[in-house]
Amino acid sequence: MAARADRPAVGERAAALRAAQAALAAEHAAVYGYGVVGGRIGDDRLAEAREGYAAHRARRDDLARTVRDLGGRPTSAAPAYALPFAVPDAPAAVRLAAELENRVAAVYADLVRASTGSLRRQAAGALREAAVRAVRWRGGGVAFPGLTERAAPATPSASPSGGSDGV
Repeated sequence: MAARADRPAVGERAAALRAAQAALAAEHAAVYGYGVVGGRIGDDRLAEAREGYAAHRARRDDLARTVRDLGGRPTSAAPAYALPFAVPDAPAAVRLAAELENRVAAVYADLVRASTGSLRRQAAGALREAAVRAVRWRGGGVAFPGLTERAAPATPSASPSGGSDGV
């Protein structure tokens, strides 16, 4: 009987680990993306970009520890990530920042679903923070941050890129 009782816990831990790894990968991509945002954003929003960058670096570092605590090896950052669209100027940088936050919110919604206890609370807090930053960048909100994007048509993800320009 004890062996059966352990199986769901092992499965739940594996699901939490997969979701934490996905969130870590999204944070790596967000840190990279905010580097692009910071290079293109106007002076009027540079402090906001720096705050977002710092927040994602902190979440990335926390998630690396979480992955290790769950028995995994944290996924490494790629040398470069494909951006969902060209970012030639400040308005495009603002759109990119909002898109990064939407994508991060989506993976944190998955982590909320896959986890329990303190990890679930941390994931819910990260989801909330990403949703608030997305609203600030976008100038408006969505009803269910992290979930509405799932119903939208698929767009290219912030995935590792082997392109020569690194973007």
